[in-house]
Amino acid sequence: MADFPESFEPGLHRAFEHLQATLIPGETLEAVAVQRRAYALRHRRLLIAATTGRLICIQRGLLGGYEVIDRRWQDLEGVHLNVGVLAADLSVQVGASTDLAVEGSGSPHRLEFTGLRKDGAQAVYRICQAQDQAWREKRRVRELEEMRARSGGMQLNTAAAQGTGADAVARLQQAKALLEARLISDSEYESIKAKIVSP
Repeated sequence: MADFPESFEPGLHRAFEHLQATLIPGETLEAVAVQRRAYALRHRRLLIAATTGRLICIQRGLLGGYEVIDRRWQDLEGVHLNVGVLAADLSVQVGASTDLAVEGSGSPHRLEFTGLRKDGAQAVYRICQAQDQAWREKRRVRELEEMRARSGGMQLNTAAAQGTGADAVARLQQAKALLEARLISDSEYESIKAKIVSP
């Protein structure tokens, strides 16, 4: 269990306990950001946390209790940080990916966290960026593996046994689209093409 951050005032101790209670076994906190008091005049301050598995927001009720908003890292589609003189705003674009190779299969929406302390917001932003890049790379590798599995071993001169010429054309078009999207290199494209049309 992580220690209560020294930079937090004692009034946030209960909010931090709520945050700790939401962690699943093996999940650890990597960064925490808290909303400045001046930005929470009509509600209790938000607590934003980046963990090893997700982004969590704790919204506490005025009369007690709390609500948890969390998003898995694989659902992250973009993050933006705006640092002002007094505070920072963090904006997170998320979708609802159901599979590693599918990016943003659900309708995307934006989560806005305003008036955060700058140091905490910057720490959470860095982790969001690192996770976004890591999951984009995982999806790219998965798409390559799936595309190679679909196109590998296809031979045009044995169309009756392994598929039709139209299938080969479709696979070549898929490979070309991946190349144009910069998901594969020129040499990878040539290798895939050779497998599809090899005698």
